[in-house]
Amino acid sequence: MDLNNRLKNLIAILKKNKIKVAVAESCTGGLISYNLTKIPGASKYFMLGVVAYSNKSKTYFLGIKQKTLIKYGAVSAETSKEMCKNLQKISKTNIAISITGIAGPAGGTKKKPVGLVYIGICSKKKIEIAKFNFNKKLSRINIQNQVLVETIKLMENHITIL
Repeated sequence: MDLNNRLKNLIAILKKNKIKVAVAESCTGGLISYNLTKIPGASKYFMLGVVAYSNKSKTYFLGIKQKTLIKYGAVSAETSKEMCKNLQKISKTNIAISITGIAGPAGGTKKKPVGLVYIGICSKKKIEIAKFNFNKKLSRINIQNQVLVETIKLMENHITIL
């Protein structure tokens, strides 16, 4: 199934089940929020989208602990988990999603290469943090698009447990 059909199916499930969603993005810069809202009627399921790109914005808007950022870095499972949990508290949604990573082409290190992305998804019943190492040779937009695809897959899987 192509991306647009997959997205339409996901949105239909969100609407039908009255599932509310919020998204906190970093390396995707709003791509997930855009795709979730490009179909008319998005206000029925989409409550909030935040692009918290800098550490300062992650701390200020999402309540990420400075200690977490210093110890683990912005691109980490721990930061993704805090982003997700705090966003859910702020938004009071059924599902909160967090994205943090290195889309490139620069910014990577040996420990955290370009293409490293954490996607968090949480509900009251479950928190899942998925780690991806996309091919660092992909372009920035291709990495971001891969994150979109994986986020949709995670959402599809997660809504089955709500």
